[in-house]
This record gives sequence, structure tokens and C-alpha cells, in this order.
Amino acid sequence: MNVLNRDEIKTFLPHREPMLLIDDVVMEGDTAIAHYHVRGDEFFLQGHFPGNPVVPGVIQCEIMAQSSCILVRDELIGRTPLYSGINNVRFRQPVRPGDTIEVRARITNRRGMIFFVDAKATVGGKPCCQGELTFALIDNQPHPQPLS
Repeated sequence: MNVLNRDEIKTFLPHREPMLLIDDVVMEGDTAIAHYHVRGDEFFLQGHFPGNPVVPGVIQCEIMAQSSCILVRDELIGRTPLYSGINNVRFRQPVRPGDTIEVRARITNRRGMIFFVDAKATVGGKPCCQGELTFALIDNQPHPQPLS
């Protein structure tokens, strides 16, 4: 079993705070099992919804996507993962501050640098989000600095 903490995850994923949305990942065979603890002070909760904060569905999908990318961590060096499809996504229950999301993700197919993943997210063993994600790894391109 291979466990990656947040600092180790940063050696593979290009995401940084506030968009790094996984705290740790355990590799079990061909499955990545990732966790994210919702603290309550995240930017996406500030207006969603005041007095009744709920993690937006798109953020739940992003947590699943980042978890999925760890499956191809060695191929991420010099590349950026980008969504190329989200299919059959279902939301089962709200995710709130104090909850810890657990994602189980596994690759179901691959075509070159395009990966097809089945991902399921739970809180306390109860399903909150699931779907079929597709992402592509693209080579990093130098970005010119803006003129001042």
C-alpha cells in the first residue's frame, strides 16, 4: 500500500491552494482512495449557501478528478490534466463542513494520453457523488509573462 500526503501529492498534481482538493491518497492495486476534509472556510462555501453551506457539485467532481489523476501520477510530469468529459454524474446527498469525502477511482479505459475513469465519492460510507470522468494529459506549454 502506497500512501501520499498533501506535500507528496503536490509533486505530481499541478494544483495548488485553494484548488488542491485532496488531503491524502492511498493506492490499492488499480484503485486510488483519496480523502478531502471539508473545513468550512473554503472559498466555494462562502456564497453556497450562507447559513446552510453545501459543497457545490462541480467541486465534488473536481475532487473526484484530482483523485483520479493520481492513478497516472508518473505520466503527469511535464503535463497538465484537463477534463475532456463528465458523464452519468449523480449526486446523492449534500456534503457539508465537517464531512470527509472519500473517493474511490479506477481507470476503465485508456487511449494514448486520454483516460476514462469510474469515480465514486462517499461521506461516512454513504454515496454523495459518482460518475464517469474523462481527462487528457497535455504537454505543458511555456506561458509568456504579461508586459508591465
